[in-house]
Amino acid sequence: MNLNVEIPDDVAERLNAVGGDLSRRALEALVAEEYRQGHLTKSDVRRLLSLESSQDIDNFLKTHVLRIGHALQDLEGNLNRELPVLRLGATGALHRRDIYDDVS
Repeated sequence: MNLNVEIPDDVAERLNAVGGDLSRRALEALVAEEYRQGHLTKSDVRRLLSLESSQDIDNFLKTHVLRIGHALQDLEGNLNRELPVLRLGATGALHRRDIYDDVS
């Protein structure tokens, strides 16, 4: 199956200016996202990208898939740390306390 993607000329020029084969970059992005979502197996990744060794597959996944996962985990971690915690003081008044207050 061949897949054609229409990209406006000005956008294509900017993407091409970055360097590398744009078709290959688009394929790798699609494969990485579909693998991350569980729609592709490692065997599918190998076949789609014509990778020869397990090391090549692992390197691709480390570069493209794990980076996305780590970025999402970092974002979630940052959001959790920045949420304030509310507690009752000795007088029964509600006080805001940041989680950072607990860090020694």
